[in-house]
Order: sequence, then structure tokens, then C-alpha cells
Amino acid sequence: MDRTFLLVAAVLGFLGVALGAFGAHALKSRLSAEMLAIFETGVRYQMYHVFALLIVSVAIGQLGQARLLGLAGWFFLAGVLIFSGSLYALALTGTRALGAITPFGGLALLAGWALLALFAAAR
Repeated sequence: MDRTFLLVAAVLGFLGVALGAFGAHALKSRLSAEMLAIFETGVRYQMYHVFALLIVSVAIGQLGQARLLGLAGWFFLAGVLIFSGSLYALALTGTRALGAITPFGGLALLAGWALLALFAAAR
């Protein structure tokens, strides 16, 4: 499982850098300042959670398989896909209804952090 989360973190990190560059260069003149800020928020949270996934990967590698760590990693992944993904879609399409999905991604990210904290407290 540690390799899985390491791979996911690497892919999300690569995509985060690529999307950040895309936003800064290709979208800067095409999106309103508000939509560009929304896009950048998606990139920022994606990159924050790349580090969370790296922490999970290293913890599993060092401490062994643990249910709470695995769950934290999957919640981080789901959160990034839903939270950042919905922000990217909102910024690129302007479809405001997509913003209704974003809080579910935020809740998944929070759940990942809570599970990581529970794991640490139980050690």
C-alpha cells in the first residue's frame, strides 16, 4: 500500500505542477480573475494533499499496514479528486452548479486528516 500512495502522490504532484503552469500561462488571459483564483485554489489544495499522501506512504512503509493510515490515504485521494476536480471544472466551464460538489471533497480531505490524527493518537 505504501507504493500505491507513493505512486498516487507522484502522479498528483506531476499533474499539480502541470495544472499550475497551465493556469499561470494558458488560462491567465482566458479566465476572469475570479475563475483563475478558483482554479489556483484547486491546484493549491491538490499540492497540499500530495504531501499528505507522501506522509501516509512513508508511515505505512515505516510502521506497516494500518487500517487508519490506509483509510486516510484513500480519503485524501477522494478529496483531491472531488475538491480540486470540481474547482477545475467550475473554473473551466463556469458552471456554478459544480461548486455544490466541492464541499464533499473538502469533507473527504478533513476525514483524511482526522483519520491520520486518530492513527497518531492510537500509537
